[in-house]
Amino acid sequence: MIETEVGRKPEWLKIKIQTNDQVNELKSMMRERKLNSVCEEAKCPNIHECWSNRTATFMILGKICTRACRFCAVTTGLPNELDLEEPGHVAQSVLDMGLKHVVITSVARDDLADEGSSVFAQTIRAVRELNPFTGIEVLIPDFGGRKELLQIVLEAKPDILNHNMETVARLSDQVRAKAKYPRSLQLLRNAKEIIPGQKTKSGIMLGLGETIDEIRQTMLDLREVDCNILTVGQYLQPTKKHLPIRKYYTPDEFKAIKVEGMAMGFSHVESGPMVRSSYHAHEQVKQAEMHQ
Repeated sequence: MIETEVGRKPEWLKIKIQTNDQVNELKSMMRERKLNSVCEEAKCPNIHECWSNRTATFMILGKICTRACRFCAVTTGLPNELDLEEPGHVAQSVLDMGLKHVVITSVARDDLADEGSSVFAQTIRAVRELNPFTGIEVLIPDFGGRKELLQIVLEAKPDILNHNMETVARLSDQVRAKAKYPRSLQLLRNAKEIIPGQKTKSGIMLGLGETIDEIRQTMLDLREVDCNILTVGQYLQPTKKHLPIRKYYTPDEFKAIKVEGMAMGFSHVESGPMVRSSYHAHEQVKQAEMHQ
Protein backbone atom coordinates (compact mmCIF):
# COMPACT_ATOMS: atom_id res chain seq x y z
CA MET A 1 0.00 0.00 0.00
CA ILE A 2 1.15 3.54 -0.65
CA GLU A 3 -0.02 6.72 1.00
CA THR A 4 -0.66 9.81 -1.10
CA GLU A 5 -2.07 13.23 -0.45
CA VAL A 6 -5.87 13.30 -0.41
CA GLY A 7 -7.19 14.37 -3.79
CA ARG A 8 -4.22 13.12 -5.80
CA LYS A 9 -5.06 10.01 -7.77
CA PRO A 10 -2.41 7.58 -8.99
CA GLU A 11 -2.20 7.13 -12.75
CA TRP A 12 -3.99 3.78 -12.64
CA LEU A 13 -7.12 5.50 -11.28
CA LYS A 14 -7.28 8.08 -14.03
CA ILE A 15 -9.74 6.88 -16.65
CA LYS A 16 -10.80 8.56 -19.85
CA ILE A 17 -14.54 9.16 -19.77
CA GLN A 18 -16.15 8.19 -23.06
CA THR A 19 -19.72 8.52 -24.15
CA ASN A 20 -21.61 7.42 -27.24
CA ASP A 21 -25.08 7.04 -28.67
CA GLN A 22 -25.75 3.83 -26.70
CA VAL A 23 -25.02 5.53 -23.38
CA ASN A 24 -27.15 8.54 -24.28
CA GLU A 25 -29.96 6.24 -25.42
CA LEU A 26 -29.93 4.38 -22.10
CA LYS A 27 -29.97 7.63 -20.14
CA SER A 28 -33.00 8.80 -22.12
CA MET A 29 -34.79 5.51 -21.48
CA MET A 30 -34.17 5.84 -17.74
CA ARG A 31 -35.59 9.36 -17.69
CA GLU A 32 -38.66 8.48 -19.76
CA ARG A 33 -39.59 5.61 -17.45
CA LYS A 34 -38.67 7.48 -14.27
CA LEU A 35 -36.11 4.83 -13.38
CA ASN A 36 -32.97 5.31 -11.32
CA SER A 37 -29.57 3.79 -11.94
CA VAL A 38 -27.05 3.33 -9.16
CA CYS A 39 -24.46 3.80 -11.88
CA GLU A 40 -25.39 7.49 -11.97
CA GLU A 41 -26.59 8.07 -8.40
CA ALA A 42 -23.45 6.57 -6.81
CA LYS A 43 -21.15 8.19 -9.40
CA CYS A 44 -19.69 4.85 -10.50
CA PRO A 45 -16.46 5.29 -12.50
CA ASN A 46 -17.38 2.39 -14.80
CA ILE A 47 -20.72 3.72 -15.98
CA HIS A 48 -19.71 4.36 -19.59
CA GLU A 49 -17.93 1.03 -20.03
CA CYS A 50 -20.86 -0.95 -18.59
CA TRP A 51 -23.58 0.99 -20.36
CA SER A 52 -21.71 0.78 -23.67
CA ASN A 53 -21.83 -3.00 -23.24
CA ARG A 54 -25.57 -2.89 -22.51
CA THR A 55 -25.15 -3.68 -18.81
CA ALA A 56 -26.80 -1.58 -16.12
CA THR A 57 -27.79 -1.71 -12.47
CA PHE A 58 -31.30 -0.54 -11.66
CA MET A 59 -31.90 1.18 -8.33
CA ILE A 60 -35.48 0.65 -7.17
CA LEU A 61 -37.51 2.14 -4.30
CA GLY A 62 -36.64 5.71 -5.27
CA LYS A 63 -33.35 7.58 -5.09
CA ILE A 64 -33.49 9.00 -1.56
CA CYS A 65 -32.00 6.79 1.14
CA THR A 66 -33.02 6.68 4.80
CA ARG A 67 -29.41 6.06 5.83
CA ALA A 68 -26.35 8.27 5.60
CA CYS A 69 -23.37 5.96 5.07
CA ARG A 70 -20.22 8.06 5.00
CA PHE A 71 -18.82 6.55 1.81
CA CYS A 72 -21.92 6.81 -0.36
CA ALA A 73 -22.95 9.52 -2.81
CA VAL A 74 -26.67 8.65 -2.82
CA THR A 75 -28.91 11.38 -1.38
CA THR A 76 -30.15 10.95 2.20
CA GLY A 77 -33.52 12.20 3.38
CA LEU A 78 -37.24 11.43 3.53
CA PRO A 79 -38.10 9.15 0.58
CA ASN A 80 -40.98 9.71 -1.80
CA GLU A 81 -43.99 7.46 -2.26
CA LEU A 82 -43.37 4.17 -4.02
CA ASP A 83 -43.89 3.98 -7.78
CA LEU A 84 -46.22 1.00 -8.17
CA GLU A 85 -45.34 0.69 -11.87
CA GLU A 86 -41.60 0.49 -11.23
CA PRO A 87 -41.25 -3.34 -11.38
CA GLY A 88 -42.89 -3.40 -14.79
CA HIS A 89 -40.80 -0.51 -16.07
CA VAL A 90 -37.59 -2.24 -14.98
CA ALA A 91 -38.66 -5.48 -16.67
CA GLN A 92 -39.52 -3.71 -19.93
CA SER A 93 -36.21 -1.81 -19.89
CA VAL A 94 -34.25 -5.04 -19.39
CA LEU A 95 -36.06 -6.46 -22.43
CA ASP A 96 -35.50 -3.35 -24.55
CA MET A 97 -31.80 -3.29 -23.61
CA GLY A 98 -31.35 -6.97 -24.36
CA LEU A 99 -29.52 -7.62 -21.10
CA LYS A 100 -28.03 -11.03 -20.37
CA HIS A 101 -27.56 -10.16 -16.70
CA VAL A 102 -29.29 -7.47 -14.69
CA VAL A 103 -28.46 -6.17 -11.23
CA ILE A 104 -31.30 -4.78 -9.12
CA THR A 105 -30.39 -2.76 -6.04
CA SER A 106 -32.05 -0.13 -3.89
CA VAL A 107 -31.67 2.62 -1.38
CA ALA A 108 -32.37 1.63 2.23
CA ARG A 109 -36.06 2.09 3.08
CA ASP A 110 -36.20 1.83 6.86
CA ASP A 111 -39.43 3.86 6.65
CA LEU A 112 -41.38 1.00 5.06
CA ALA A 113 -42.95 -1.82 7.09
CA ASP A 114 -41.23 -4.47 4.95
CA GLU A 115 -38.24 -2.21 4.12
CA GLY A 116 -38.90 -2.71 0.40
CA SER A 117 -38.48 -6.48 0.33
CA SER A 118 -41.81 -7.05 -1.43
CA VAL A 119 -40.86 -4.60 -4.20
CA PHE A 120 -37.62 -6.51 -4.74
CA ALA A 121 -39.67 -9.70 -5.11
CA GLN A 122 -42.15 -8.04 -7.48
CA THR A 123 -39.31 -6.69 -9.61
CA ILE A 124 -37.52 -10.04 -9.81
CA ARG A 125 -40.73 -11.77 -10.91
CA ALA A 126 -41.57 -9.05 -13.45
CA VAL A 127 -38.09 -9.21 -14.97
CA ARG A 128 -38.20 -13.02 -15.09
CA GLU A 129 -41.58 -13.04 -16.82
CA LEU A 130 -40.43 -10.82 -19.68
CA ASN A 131 -36.80 -12.01 -19.72
CA PRO A 132 -36.70 -15.74 -18.90
CA PHE A 133 -33.09 -16.15 -20.02
CA THR A 134 -31.66 -13.10 -18.24
CA GLY A 135 -29.57 -13.67 -15.13
CA ILE A 136 -30.95 -11.72 -12.17
CA GLU A 137 -28.76 -10.46 -9.35
CA VAL A 138 -30.07 -8.46 -6.39
CA LEU A 139 -27.87 -6.23 -4.26
CA ILE A 140 -29.89 -5.75 -1.10
CA PRO A 141 -29.75 -3.68 2.10
CA ASP A 142 -29.71 -5.55 5.41
CA PHE A 143 -33.49 -5.25 6.05
CA GLY A 144 -32.66 -4.59 9.70
CA GLY A 145 -31.56 -8.19 10.08
CA ARG A 146 -35.13 -9.49 9.68
CA LYS A 147 -34.92 -12.99 8.24
CA GLU A 148 -38.55 -13.02 7.12
CA LEU A 149 -37.91 -10.04 4.82
CA LEU A 150 -34.89 -11.75 3.30
CA GLN A 151 -37.08 -14.79 2.68
CA ILE A 152 -39.56 -12.66 0.72
CA VAL A 153 -36.76 -11.71 -1.69
CA LEU A 154 -35.30 -15.20 -1.96
CA GLU A 155 -38.67 -16.82 -2.67
CA ALA A 156 -38.72 -14.80 -5.92
CA LYS A 157 -35.63 -16.82 -6.93
CA PRO A 158 -32.86 -14.38 -7.86
CA ASP A 159 -29.81 -16.08 -9.37
CA ILE A 160 -27.40 -14.13 -7.15
CA LEU A 161 -28.05 -12.66 -3.69
CA ASN A 162 -25.55 -9.86 -3.07
CA HIS A 163 -25.07 -7.94 0.17
CA ASN A 164 -21.94 -5.89 0.68
CA MET A 165 -19.86 -5.87 3.86
CA GLU A 166 -18.33 -2.63 2.52
CA THR A 167 -15.40 -2.60 4.98
CA VAL A 168 -13.64 -4.47 7.77
CA ALA A 169 -15.15 -5.05 11.21
CA ARG A 170 -13.17 -2.34 13.03
CA LEU A 171 -14.28 0.39 10.62
CA SER A 172 -17.83 -0.76 10.01
CA ASP A 173 -19.60 1.49 12.55
CA GLN A 174 -17.69 4.52 11.29
CA VAL A 175 -18.34 3.81 7.61
CA ARG A 176 -22.00 2.75 7.83
CA ALA A 177 -23.38 3.67 11.23
CA LYS A 178 -26.86 2.15 10.83
CA ALA A 179 -25.54 -1.19 9.61
CA LYS A 180 -23.74 -3.81 11.67
CA TYR A 181 -20.89 -6.07 10.58
CA PRO A 182 -22.26 -9.19 12.36
CA ARG A 183 -25.74 -8.50 10.97
CA SER A 184 -24.42 -8.45 7.42
CA LEU A 185 -22.61 -11.74 7.92
CA GLN A 186 -25.75 -13.25 9.40
CA LEU A 187 -27.80 -12.13 6.40
CA LEU A 188 -25.48 -14.05 4.08
CA ARG A 189 -25.63 -17.07 6.39
CA ASN A 190 -29.43 -16.86 6.50
CA ALA A 191 -29.63 -16.85 2.71
CA LYS A 192 -28.02 -20.30 2.60
CA GLU A 193 -30.36 -21.56 5.32
CA ILE A 194 -33.49 -20.30 3.55
CA ILE A 195 -32.44 -21.54 0.09
CA PRO A 196 -29.71 -24.21 0.29
CA GLY A 197 -27.40 -23.76 -2.68
CA GLN A 198 -28.27 -20.07 -3.15
CA LYS A 199 -25.32 -18.27 -4.76
CA THR A 200 -24.22 -15.35 -2.57
CA LYS A 201 -21.89 -12.46 -3.16
CA SER A 202 -20.37 -9.61 -1.16
CA GLY A 203 -17.96 -6.73 -1.64
CA ILE A 204 -15.53 -4.53 0.24
CA MET A 205 -13.83 -1.20 -0.43
CA LEU A 206 -10.17 -0.60 0.36
CA GLY A 207 -8.51 2.66 1.30
CA LEU A 208 -10.41 3.63 4.45
CA GLY A 209 -7.60 2.79 6.86
CA GLU A 210 -7.89 -1.00 7.12
CA THR A 211 -4.87 -3.29 7.44
CA ILE A 212 -4.03 -6.27 5.26
CA ASP A 213 -4.70 -8.59 8.19
CA GLU A 214 -8.16 -7.06 8.62
CA ILE A 215 -8.84 -7.58 4.92
CA ARG A 216 -7.86 -11.23 5.22
CA GLN A 217 -10.09 -11.64 8.27
CA THR A 218 -13.07 -10.15 6.44
CA MET A 219 -12.48 -12.56 3.57
CA LEU A 220 -12.29 -15.46 6.01
CA ASP A 221 -15.48 -14.27 7.73
CA LEU A 222 -17.24 -14.33 4.35
CA ARG A 223 -15.99 -17.82 3.58
CA GLU A 224 -17.22 -18.92 7.01
CA VAL A 225 -20.77 -18.09 5.88
CA ASP A 226 -20.12 -19.77 2.51
CA CYS A 227 -20.10 -16.60 0.40
CA ASN A 228 -19.34 -17.57 -3.21
CA ILE A 229 -18.29 -14.38 -5.00
CA LEU A 230 -16.23 -11.44 -3.71
CA THR A 231 -15.60 -8.01 -5.20
CA VAL A 232 -12.78 -5.79 -3.95
CA GLY A 233 -12.23 -2.22 -5.14
CA GLN A 234 -10.60 1.09 -4.26
CA TYR A 235 -12.67 3.55 -2.24
CA LEU A 236 -12.96 6.92 -4.00
CA GLN A 237 -14.22 9.90 -2.02
CA PRO A 238 -17.42 11.20 -3.70
CA THR A 239 -17.23 14.68 -2.11
CA LYS A 240 -15.26 16.46 0.60
CA LYS A 241 -18.11 15.72 3.01
CA HIS A 242 -17.44 11.99 2.75
CA LEU A 243 -14.75 9.92 4.44
CA PRO A 244 -11.24 10.74 3.21
CA ILE A 245 -9.09 8.28 1.33
CA ARG A 246 -6.43 6.93 3.66
CA LYS A 247 -4.52 4.72 1.23
CA TYR A 248 -4.33 3.80 -2.43
CA TYR A 249 -3.69 0.19 -3.32
CA THR A 250 -1.71 -0.70 -6.43
CA PRO A 251 -3.04 -3.01 -9.17
CA ASP A 252 -0.50 -5.63 -8.08
CA GLU A 253 -1.82 -5.54 -4.52
CA PHE A 254 -5.34 -6.08 -5.80
CA LYS A 255 -4.10 -9.04 -7.82
CA ALA A 256 -2.48 -10.50 -4.70
CA ILE A 257 -5.79 -10.16 -2.82
CA LYS A 258 -7.53 -12.02 -5.64
CA VAL A 259 -5.02 -14.86 -5.40
CA GLU A 260 -5.52 -15.11 -1.63
CA GLY A 261 -9.29 -15.04 -2.01
CA MET A 262 -9.31 -17.83 -4.57
CA ALA A 263 -7.06 -19.89 -2.28
CA MET A 264 -9.61 -19.40 0.53
CA GLY A 265 -12.27 -21.03 -1.60
CA PHE A 266 -14.26 -18.24 -3.24
CA SER A 267 -15.68 -19.36 -6.58
CA HIS A 268 -14.66 -16.00 -8.05
CA VAL A 269 -12.89 -12.87 -6.84
CA GLU A 270 -13.10 -9.64 -8.85
CA SER A 271 -10.36 -7.43 -7.44
CA GLY A 272 -8.98 -4.23 -8.91
CA PRO A 273 -8.78 -0.47 -8.35
CA MET A 274 -11.88 0.31 -10.42
CA VAL A 275 -13.94 -2.71 -9.38
CA ARG A 276 -17.42 -2.02 -8.03
CA SER A 277 -20.04 -4.49 -6.89
CA SER A 278 -21.74 -4.82 -10.28
CA TYR A 279 -18.61 -4.52 -12.44
CA HIS A 280 -18.37 -7.44 -14.90
CA ALA A 281 -21.25 -9.06 -12.98
CA HIS A 282 -22.18 -11.40 -15.83
CA GLU A 283 -18.58 -12.53 -16.24
CA GLN A 284 -18.29 -13.06 -12.48
CA VAL A 285 -21.14 -15.57 -12.55
CA LYS A 286 -19.63 -17.48 -15.47
CA GLN A 287 -16.23 -17.66 -13.76
CA ALA A 288 -17.82 -18.76 -10.48
CA GLU A 289 -19.67 -21.57 -12.24
CA MET A 290 -16.45 -22.75 -13.87
CA HIS A 291 -14.71 -23.00 -10.47
CA GLN A 292 -17.50 -24.85 -8.68
